[in-house]
Amino acid sequence: MEEVSKRVQKVQREVQRHLAEIIRGKGMSVFGGALVTVSEVRMSPDLSFAKIYISVFPSEKRDSVLAYLSENNKSFRGDLGRVTAKQLRIVPEIQFLADNSLDYAQHIDNILQNNPIQNREEEDL
Repeated sequence: MEEVSKRVQKVQREVQRHLAEIIRGKGMSVFGGALVTVSEVRMSPDLSFAKIYISVFPSEKRDSVLAYLSENNKSFRGDLGRVTAKQLRIVPEIQFLADNSLDYAQHIDNILQNNPIQNREEEDL
C-alpha cells in the first residue's frame, strides 16, 4: 500500500472536519432522524478526488442517507468549496461511501456471544 504524504493527510483531516460540520448543520431531520458521521476521508495524491466514508446510525437508514448524499453531491461540494476557498486550490470531486465498520464490529460481537465452545468452557468453570 502506498504511503500517504503529510500534505494529503492534512487535507484529508480538514475535509473530514468541514464535511462533518456541513452535515451536522443540515440537521438530523434531513436524514430521517439518523445520526450521520464522517468516519474517514481518503484523497487522491493530487487532491482532486475524495472518497468520503459515512457511518449511519441506525444502520437501517444507511441506504436512504447515502442516496440523499449522492443526489445532493454537488451541493455538498459547493458548501465544501465555500468553506475551504482560502485553503484549497481545487475543490475535490467527492464520492460518498458507506462505512460498515460498526456493522462488522456488531457481527463479530454476535459471533463471540453465540460461540458454543466458549459458552461450554464457561459452564465448566
